[in-house]
Amino acid sequence: MNFIFISPNFPVIYSHFVKELKAKGVNVLGIGDQPYDSLCDELKNNLTEYCFVSNMNNMEWMINTVQYLKNKYGKIDFIESNNEYWMRNDAKLREWFNVEGGYRLHDLEVYQAKSKMKQYFQKAGLKTARYIMVSSLEESLKFVKEVGYPVFAKPDSGVGAADTYKIKNEEDLRNFHNIAHQEPYIMEEFIKGSIVSFDGIANKECEVTICFKETFPTPIAEVVSQNKDVYYFAKSKMPKAYREAGERIVKAFNISQRCFHIELWQLLEDKPGLAKKGEVIALEANLRSPGGNTPDLLNLVSKCDYYETYANMIVNNVSHLDNETDLVSYSINRKNTILYEHSSSDIMDKFSENLKEHGTYPQAFRDALGDEFFLFLFKHDAKKEKEFLDYVLAHK
Repeated sequence: MNFIFISPNFPVIYSHFVKELKAKGVNVLGIGDQPYDSLCDELKNNLTEYCFVSNMNNMEWMINTVQYLKNKYGKIDFIESNNEYWMRNDAKLREWFNVEGGYRLHDLEVYQAKSKMKQYFQKAGLKTARYIMVSSLEESLKFVKEVGYPVFAKPDSGVGAADTYKIKNEEDLRNFHNIAHQEPYIMEEFIKGSIVSFDGIANKECEVTICFKETFPTPIAEVVSQNKDVYYFAKSKMPKAYREAGERIVKAFNISQRCFHIELWQLLEDKPGLAKKGEVIALEANLRSPGGNTPDLLNLVSKCDYYETYANMIVNNVSHLDNETDLVSYSINRKNTILYEHSSSDIMDKFSENLKEHGTYPQAFRDALGDEFFLFLFKHDAKKEKEFLDYVLAHK
């Protein structure tokens, strides 16, 4: 089996996918925009060959590179980056070389448009926030009259929280419409709730192999726009109804042979005309692995290794593995722009038994995820976890 991994060097933890694929007998071929000498040892030791392409948006160069690898190693079985930034180029290359595994361009046009996602969530039996496609100021004013302020405006096909606007009043709305936006925008009602996600890996038949529930108390859009603290936590044990809803979403979106990160809102108060407090409504589906070093966070609470399970799914099409534990893992991400009461060394000393990983994020992740991260693992204990959060996030 020949697997072309696009940009296997970013993020750095993706080298674990390469290692596990090779361990399962897969011939892993890499294409990236960083010179070979800059790759980590894990990549160098597990890639059969690596091709440096300085501009991976140049499709002529990418096609020539894949053709070279095909001529040398034979039929290409997979082309995958697991990265939203490269997803369209992945699809173009699959179409050009008739690679069966993975999405084609026409799939992505549906699945990556937030407005079109809503019909798939509804097919899975989930409610979604009310919305309009942004056209005129008059239409936006009419929408706001129905749902009230604030509202969020974001690119219909945008990545993450980039170019998102929180519109709190008519002045904000008029200012938003005065900007010459280069792409279609969607405007949604504001939901007061915690973001939760259903993350995991699905096999060829869209069956969930392993899954996790993550909770993000502060939405990433607010982290970016209001310079708030970033922390989130993961569990592999979840309510049956939550897992079943996630599995219906995976089926509705035809998520096959890939990682997924599905975001939902859990309401903190009643939303008249939409849902009751505690209900879960759909936000968006991301057809890739969760961002940053989140796969490492998931691994901490799982009986099954995330990266090995992905490789096992690619090679053996496994499904429904038991990965549940009673553990909870936390990602604490601190910002250089915030003054904290306790230093990094204080935190690492006080919670040394629970600390599993510590480091800094690449520049590309820092607006959304912060500068410095810590991964901690606990056996679920609400009181101890609150004391922990109060300590590590205390401001001066």
